[in-house]
Amino acid sequence: MAFEPPESLVSAVSIIVPARNEERNLEPVVRSLSEQEGVHEIIVVDDQSRDGTRRILERLAEEVPTLRTVQIESLPRGWTGKNYALHIGAQRATGEWLLFTDADTRHQPGSLTAMLERAKKENADLLSLSPGQEVRTWWEKSVIPLVYVEAAKLYPYEEVSRPDSKEAAANGQYILIRKEVYENVGGHETIRSEVLEDVALARRVKASGGRLTFLLGRSWVRTRMYQSFWAMWEGWSKNLYLLYKKRLGRLLAAVAALWLLDLTPFFGLLFALHSWTHRSPNGWVIAAACVSILAWRHVTYLQTLAQAQFTRRMALYRIPGVAIYSCLLLNSARRYLWTERIQWKGRSYDVRA
Repeated sequence: MAFEPPESLVSAVSIIVPARNEERNLEPVVRSLSEQEGVHEIIVVDDQSRDGTRRILERLAEEVPTLRTVQIESLPRGWTGKNYALHIGAQRATGEWLLFTDADTRHQPGSLTAMLERAKKENADLLSLSPGQEVRTWWEKSVIPLVYVEAAKLYPYEEVSRPDSKEAAANGQYILIRKEVYENVGGHETIRSEVLEDVALARRVKASGGRLTFLLGRSWVRTRMYQSFWAMWEGWSKNLYLLYKKRLGRLLAAVAALWLLDLTPFFGLLFALHSWTHRSPNGWVIAAACVSILAWRHVTYLQTLAQAQFTRRMALYRIPGVAIYSCLLLNSARRYLWTERIQWKGRSYDVRA
């Protein structure tokens, strides 16, 4: 029998959605949130949108009684846009719990109830989900699964959720946090300039003695993160160097491993096949070695894809994914260490240490 929480438990949640030029996403996310049982309020913070975001919010407000809209007229110095929007939303929230979620998410029926019960059962102060990723184009299928497979190695879900571990992480697409805990750690004001604000918030909560629960969330929330290749390029260039904890050596080691174990055998196989057709006596030896390495990497990737809740056919896109992901890692390091600026949603941020 499914758990049916008291109305007071569910209605104690204030949902905060930052929105900057989100006319494509707003209606689906608001409707998926409004269908959650007993939501106290949905606060959408319009961050200086220049598209039809405001018009859509005005229309939705007539249909969704729990919807509240906040307009941001300017971004204070020293803040990132998302952090300021979440800060403003949290200031106006009156629920006992805060749910920070992105405009491009889609929430499955009953997900909020399930996550509140999970947080209560595990005595979690912050519960975060890594949503199921919808991938449609070849470049999404190549890069997105690989990014999440690699991120799970950097921030293992079980390790993050262990109270005796110092590892902390969260996914900003879904963060459910007790408001009292959020306020006690200083909220987004203390991480106002952090680009990877989700991980920064999780670290502050865990360092204060709070408990984290970090879960794969395909059954409860889904998202399509990027609508274009260049939006994806900007997004991961913004995040990857930080996901590697600003450790250039570790990032370069990851690039070297991908080149050595994936790209080199792949191009080696092509070279060997070319040599073999020209009757080179060693072509078959090189080909056999390359096939063995690629087969091992393919099988390993199949296993990690399943663990990250991606379909097995995503493994077919591994080689172009490795090529693009390697370039993204290097570009992310370049942005932070040399140009010292990142671009996101029409804004440029100084990321000098």
